[in-house]
Amino acid sequence: MSIENIEIIEREVVQEAEKEIPLKPIKSFKDKEPVTRAIGQTKIMAIINQKGGVGKSTTAINLSAALGEKGKQVLLVDLDPQGNSSSGLGIEKSRVDHCIYDVLLNSVPVEEVIIPDVCEGLDVIPATINLAGAEVELVSEMARENRLRDAVGSLRGKYDYIFVDCPPSLGLLTVNALVAADKLLIPIQCEFYALEGVTKLLDSMKRVKTLLNPSLDIFGVLLTMYDGRTTLSRQVVEEVRSYFGKTVFDSLIPRTVKLSEAPSFGQPITQYDPTGKGGQSYIDLAKEVINRG
Repeated sequence: MSIENIEIIEREVVQEAEKEIPLKPIKSFKDKEPVTRAIGQTKIMAIINQKGGVGKSTTAINLSAALGEKGKQVLLVDLDPQGNSSSGLGIEKSRVDHCIYDVLLNSVPVEEVIIPDVCEGLDVIPATINLAGAEVELVSEMARENRLRDAVGSLRGKYDYIFVDCPPSLGLLTVNALVAADKLLIPIQCEFYALEGVTKLLDSMKRVKTLLNPSLDIFGVLLTMYDGRTTLSRQVVEEVRSYFGKTVFDSLIPRTVKLSEAPSFGQPITQYDPTGKGGQSYIDLAKEVINRG
């Protein structure tokens, strides 16, 4: 087969895939489906780890969706300039008028940025590439650490859970998340050097707790990319559980192809492959989160 024929086939496959993935409608907050039940006490959680590639966005998307399917009202705030939580839920970022950047730096009301009903019970505040400059621009701003807290604080009572998907760094965006959050959810991958850098994150948490947010604490530690066939994964589980104790969730997130594929279809794993290992692990995690209160 010639190279030209291969290229034509690849284009056809891509075009066919694009046809199969409908773009999510960009609704405004005033078009949100009415909530027919009482909302519990709002819990704001930062999903955080300064290391990249540990499953923060995967967890943000799939835990939020699983909780939404269990009847909870959930808001996911994408605070990562890469915007993986936004695109992973089928939000075409080029069609977004405002994102979290505008809330933090342009005083746009937070309700104007929320995209409601992205999935059942799940609303999203998206991120676009504009957020990449926020770290530098926030430096000269007054009350720079409190921007996110002031924005999402006004939404207490409207959601059961507000999750913040943090960037893989300890810059000003992450500090904003630490100040805004009630608790931290820390994903740790089951690989070599799993705990590397976590001590720096805990030091940052302690400083923020002392100076800016006395209620900040760890809600849970989540082990991701687990492969029960390897001795290394089992050793990491033992090491993390001995270090963090009962804060570690019982649910283990496996390394599966389906979890990697789901974002390219703009769907959480609970829609893309709900009966698979990945889907079941996040459903179990949602149950644990609810049970912890």
